[in-house]
Amino acid sequence: MLTVGLTGGIGAGKSEVSRLLVERGAVLIDSDRIAREVVEPGTPGLAAVVEAFGEEILAEDGSLDRPRLGALVFGDPEKLARLNAIVHPLVGARSRELEEAAPEGAVVVHDVPLLTENGLAPLYDLVIVVDASPETQLDRLVRLRGMSEEDARARMAAQAGREQRREIADIVVDNDVPLDALRRRVEEVWAELVRRAQASPSE
Repeated sequence: MLTVGLTGGIGAGKSEVSRLLVERGAVLIDSDRIAREVVEPGTPGLAAVVEAFGEEILAEDGSLDRPRLGALVFGDPEKLARLNAIVHPLVGARSRELEEAAPEGAVVVHDVPLLTENGLAPLYDLVIVVDASPETQLDRLVRLRGMSEEDARARMAAQAGREQRREIADIVVDNDVPLDALRRRVEEVWAELVRRAQASPSE
């Protein structure tokens, strides 16, 4: 098995790269999706979040009101740290379960948006960084996601810088390119991942 950490700045196109890798046979473990699952209604995770932040973070249907929680913790490092202390261990445990369930010899790709910021690179056999220029990121966020330019710039500024991400990369995927060029690059990367997975001793 080969474990791969996949990351990239907001708007860099990481989701597209993960989709192309899955098409080729990668097992994808999406930390954002797991972070939503571990606080669904009825989970110990949601109970712990409510205990920490109060009933007002719940929507009428009993689910987590994400915008309200986000407004509460955004800009408050202490509250954010408290939330992360609840959610991160649950995400880590679920990710390990899914990884252990993957077939022998699999290429397991962990899609982790804040891999750089949280110092998680050592957890993986190698790290792929999807890279795009700030101009490209901004254009995608405004044009494709409908963000205001101010909001997009704030989101980008809250993440690790481009150079910080590139420093931890074993493989960089340049995504300032048309989709067909990205597909070709992902084909090359996939061939390398398969080669490494086959070369690594089976566990």
